[in-house]
Amino acid sequence: MTILEIKDLTARVAATEDNPETVEILKGVTLTIESGQTHAIMGPNGSGKSTLAYVIAGHPKYEVTGGTITLDGEDVLEMEVDERARAGLFLAMQYPTEIPGVSTANFLRTAATAVRGEAPKLRHWVKEVKEAMSDLEFDPAFAERSVNEGFSGGEKKRHEILQLDLLKPKIAVLDETDSGLDVDALRIVSEGVNRYKAEENGGILLITHYTRILNYIKPDTVHVFVDGRVAASGGAELADELEANGYEKYLTAANA
Repeated sequence: MTILEIKDLTARVAATEDNPETVEILKGVTLTIESGQTHAIMGPNGSGKSTLAYVIAGHPKYEVTGGTITLDGEDVLEMEVDERARAGLFLAMQYPTEIPGVSTANFLRTAATAVRGEAPKLRHWVKEVKEAMSDLEFDPAFAERSVNEGFSGGEKKRHEILQLDLLKPKIAVLDETDSGLDVDALRIVSEGVNRYKAEENGGILLITHYTRILNYIKPDTVHVFVDGRVAASGGAELADELEANGYEKYLTAANA
């Protein structure tokens, strides 16, 4: 059983010479995710959802000002970004980065080597990658192209889920993985996430604006994120309420 535990987390954009005073974005986030659980976070733009994802992953743009994040009791905030990945944390980014000059095949094998502690045997690795790409209806020719360069939005998201499949983390943070996807791509990506959960018993933190992905990936718990904190939590029916009524009552309560 893996447990990612976030307690009273506060964070802001890291200060710079040009911007020495920054506003706190996360204002006391408390959240626990266990193996086999799917937690969905929904909230209005600017509420801090993506900031939470990047703070968990260790993005240097953000400075933690209070609280804790632990993975199976280990202090995540003391880990470098690569150490967090090797410990079992994974982030699928809303806007995956293009890496010209680095082939997707080399990128994937290098990442798998870092996470697994040794290079996968080539014959088995090639088979593993081909099967994973087939499951995602991802053209094998993309393996020879530079990472995300010239990929469509849907292809970039499939590549993120391909990484999820191959790296097999303990906890996956998916930051608006559904954004920019057409109906077919949404189904394929969602099936990949569900396959990861079923095969690896992984924990999932799914950040989204829309309930459409929740028709494919069923959440155990839905959290409403407003003004840098969890304003309410409930079952899957909470997502339906948000779809019908929006965030107004939660925004009003936060500003009261």
